[in-house]
Amino acid sequence: MSVNLEFENRLWEMADKLRGNIQPSDYKDVVLGLIFLKYISDSFEEKYNELVTEGDGFEEDRDAYAEDNIFFVPPSARWNFIKKSAKQSTIGQIIDEAMIAIERENKSLKGVLPKNYARPELDKAKLGELIDLFSFNLGSKEARTQDILGRVYEYFLGKFGSSEGEFYTPPSIVKLLVGMIEPYKGRVYDPCCGSGGMFVQSARFVEEHQGRRDDIYIYGQEYTAATWKLCKMNLAIRGIDGNLGDRDADTFGNDLHKKLRADYILANPPFNISDYTLIQDDARWKYGIPPKNNANYAWIQHIISKLSPRGVAGFVLANGSMSTSTKAEAEIRKNIIEAPNGGLVDCIVTMPPNLFYNVTIPVCLWFLSKKRENRKDRILFIDARRMGTMMTRKHRELSDEEIAKIYDTYHNWRDSNVENEKLMVAEKAEPYQLHNYEKKEIKEYKDILGFCKSASIEEVREHEYILTPGRYVGIENFEEDREPFDEKMTRLTTELAEMFAKAHKLEEEIKERLGEIGYEF
Repeated sequence: MSVNLEFENRLWEMADKLRGNIQPSDYKDVVLGLIFLKYISDSFEEKYNELVTEGDGFEEDRDAYAEDNIFFVPPSARWNFIKKSAKQSTIGQIIDEAMIAIERENKSLKGVLPKNYARPELDKAKLGELIDLFSFNLGSKEARTQDILGRVYEYFLGKFGSSEGEFYTPPSIVKLLVGMIEPYKGRVYDPCCGSGGMFVQSARFVEEHQGRRDDIYIYGQEYTAATWKLCKMNLAIRGIDGNLGDRDADTFGNDLHKKLRADYILANPPFNISDYTLIQDDARWKYGIPPKNNANYAWIQHIISKLSPRGVAGFVLANGSMSTSTKAEAEIRKNIIEAPNGGLVDCIVTMPPNLFYNVTIPVCLWFLSKKRENRKDRILFIDARRMGTMMTRKHRELSDEEIAKIYDTYHNWRDSNVENEKLMVAEKAEPYQLHNYEKKEIKEYKDILGFCKSASIEEVREHEYILTPGRYVGIENFEEDREPFDEKMTRLTTELAEMFAKAHKLEEEIKERLGEIGYEF
């Protein structure tokens, strides 16, 4: 049993016809809500038939489903009933009532499912055609084994991401973040969790490394109500139990997990927010009060405040975060780098352009760690700007081999000076293991010109605490210039912006010192 890309494309094309004059954000809820309904109905129907075959009369017993983590679906919400009603003009109302009935029977879904199918602007004939098209089984054991639901759901999320781009982090970036910090066991937190992609990939990582899904504990928070609901559905269809709070909330103004100290933090915060809730005397601003007009360093400090004593974090930021020279941000960056016990910054990776849908701003990945004994006073810089393949004129993707090259480089650097025997002893004593060293082969790390460099804190001081990898890794020797023009211009303009910022800072210092001796201008 399989769903090939051709079918997924056809499903998307059919669903896209449904859009009409519906806003993209509402349209997303319509389609993904329908996929969710099909999934839980299929899972229920399979279990229902098993119970009927057993002949003990438990097929309508809700507890018989709960013990297998299957949602109970009342008769009016089962897919057979929905499909029989697909050609009726009241199909929208029938689906809304089905969603209400499911929420009534399953308290964890209360207030989560979309209930807007009866609206006049939604073409009921096309809605019925879309229901007919959902002929494959999404929730059977066989389908769950092959993760057909996950493939369809992620495919649709990706397609919505290409049209909206606000709530979806590209899979290659999520895979890289998870591969870098290796969340084998412990508390996983995302302070701006969007549709839950970080959590899904973390659970997948655990299973791929022979772990159990319940080895990790999910905590998240999301600001936008519709996206919070989407995340709840995304986790539910994967069977992932997560604490996302009672509802959507502002992470800065209303932290839903004040006492949480996480072993792993994964995040893709919104870039360069110019208006956010800044509480001046907040305990999170340990390294300096972030500026009101940019939340990047507020996100960094919030993430640090949530790390456990052995915690690690990986998150996405705009490239400007590595080199900003505004007084508040430069001071915070310096204090984080110079933090006691060897600093908190573990690794910085610059990414190639065009990885995000509809977001052209260059991005980088930050990795922070609370435990850096074997690499104290050093930071790994990786320049991955030349990686990836353009899949369309506007979108680039990293291959699995390229992702592995980046995280293997980091792991080899991180672990190369550590003795395996000591690690395994320490690992058994820790309630949450950070890395599964018993299964991992540690290789010698080496600097690679133009790609990676293990720099000392002293080198970083000499560069005025600027964290742009291009300053440290050097330039690879090429027989000819093969760098695409657009990528070269992105790199050169980024470096030029840094030079302008530095020149402006020097200009202000000169004016200030001249003023001190009476020569103001």
